[in-house]
Amino acid sequence: MVFLFNNFALQFPGMKNYTGKFIISTKALSNTNLEKAVIFITEDNEKGSTGFIINHLFPRQINELVEFQQSIPFPLYAGGPVASEGVFLLHRRPDIIEGGTPVVDSIYVGGSMQQAIAAINKHQIGEQDIKLFIGYCGWDFGQLPDELAEGSWLMLDTSVEKVFFSAAKLEWQQLLPE
Repeated sequence: MVFLFNNFALQFPGMKNYTGKFIISTKALSNTNLEKAVIFITEDNEKGSTGFIINHLFPRQINELVEFQQSIPFPLYAGGPVASEGVFLLHRRPDIIEGGTPVVDSIYVGGSMQQAIAAINKHQIGEQDIKLFIGYCGWDFGQLPDELAEGSWLMLDTSVEKVFFSAAKLEWQQLLPE
């Protein structure tokens, strides 16, 4: 974790950076929009943390949104409660989708939505390469570590490849640590 002090970034020993990690909601978040959520953290810095719920399908597909009605059917995920009017993407094809920001290993957040939709429509990329989200999750600086400490979330030690698993393969109960 990085702290800002007089415009200088300070890294304290023992402070974690959660970028590229998974968290899983606990029963403390039952009856909320984060119930049974598996979240992939895409950014963690002095401004806060962001991530996407990777296991909650959105009730519509991309072609059911007015802006993308010319697209072929493709799953959307309910990425989180922030900016729920926007469509966001995680992918591992920077050779096809320009402008993404590296997260970890070969996973990128963002990029050209136009290129992503065109590649989906041409069957150049599929669910194994890209996930589309309505909204995202966000935490103010220090909020995510606090929520982890209070037991709302657990760290999930798993392969980043699970980002692109289908919702059916990311069953919350099976992923809970014992």
